[in-house]
Amino acid sequence: MKVILLEDVKTLGKKGEIVNVSDGYARNMLLPKKLGLEATPKNLNDLKLQKANQEKVAQENLEAAQALAKDLEGKKVVLTLKVGEGGKTFGSVAAKEISDAVKEQLGMDIDKKKLVMDGPIKTLGTTKVPVKIHPKVTGTLNVVVKEEA
Repeated sequence: MKVILLEDVKTLGKKGEIVNVSDGYARNMLLPKKLGLEATPKNLNDLKLQKANQEKVAQENLEAAQALAKDLEGKKVVLTLKVGEGGKTFGSVAAKEISDAVKEQLGMDIDKKKLVMDGPIKTLGTTKVPVKIHPKVTGTLNVVVKEEA
């Protein structure tokens, strides 16, 4: 019997796959536990429409991420740090502070987890911080760290 899996089944396959299983396994295990549906023409058509809708939504998300990356390009965020004698900075600028500054100065909501930083910024000047907006899209944000007056 052909069955469309509604959830991942460890020994059979992933959600949305069409698998061939014995009639007893389908009737006694997969169908009662709502792990699968019988692969009738109606159910196959529903699956096809569902996959098309998911692809459309994924494409829209990708286009929105590309637009956000283009919008971020060339924008800058200004932050300040205390500086002692000899240009030595006290403290650093972390992803959380950059995220808050982007929200305050640019009006954009960027999660601190999307900022790709090796560590906090401990120097004055301009730093380019990559922003991983989408698995396929990465934008760049200029972070300017100035001396606190």
